[in-house]
Amino acid sequence: MTDVVDLLRRIGLRTTPEAIHALLTHAQKSKMSHGVLVEQLVELELRERDARNLLLRTKAATLGIFKSLDHFEWNHPRQIDRELYEHLLGLDFIENAENVLLRGPAGVGKSTLAQNLGLRALEKGYTVRFSTLNAALADLLRQESLPATERRLKRYVAPDLLVLDELGYVPCDRRAADLLFHIVSRRHEQRSIVITTNLPFKQWGTVFQDASCLGPLVDRFAQDCHVLDIEADSYRRRKTPAGPKPTRATRKRRR
Repeated sequence: MTDVVDLLRRIGLRTTPEAIHALLTHAQKSKMSHGVLVEQLVELELRERDARNLLLRTKAATLGIFKSLDHFEWNHPRQIDRELYEHLLGLDFIENAENVLLRGPAGVGKSTLAQNLGLRALEKGYTVRFSTLNAALADLLRQESLPATERRLKRYVAPDLLVLDELGYVPCDRRAADLLFHIVSRRHEQRSIVITTNLPFKQWGTVFQDASCLGPLVDRFAQDCHVLDIEADSYRRRKTPAGPKPTRATRKRRR
């Protein structure tokens, strides 16, 4: 039986030898017909290839490491529209080229929810790109010529779903704002964008100061946009262990 497993691997089957051996052993003991055996072997191989393909595409999407929704504490936020988020997981917004804004203070799970939307899209066969806004704009600003910038823009324009994390934490100059405007404009009504931020639309000017493109940028992104507001205390702050209470001697030294 080992020879059969080796031959199957040599012709390109990616299923692990252990899984193939287990299937062949089961087929022998249960007197499975050749037709059923071939069918189950093909199904096993397809599952293995799908899993590997998803792993490679997840890596290419640069989703990073994040918690699954099974570990998201829905009872922690004082306000969150879980029904809206679960509707978004159906990915109709991608089919309709609509956008999503996940808004709330730092540390409330916006990135986790955005990354899980990206993962769900990958599982359904969509192409995805995840990046912090600052990293994406820095990547574009490093390009040394207009043709190079145009080529790199495709990285952020081409995917079915673009996720830009952490808008509002780092100020952007006019050139960076113009690049974001190009991304939003080229994706407008064609491909979806998910943005996480701690700012309402009217305060985006604090990030893109003196940017003449800010009004059109916000208008195009917000035109067909699902807004999910999260009101909660930071998970990270809650999980930070409190230090020991200062003793009287410590308080005296601090004075």
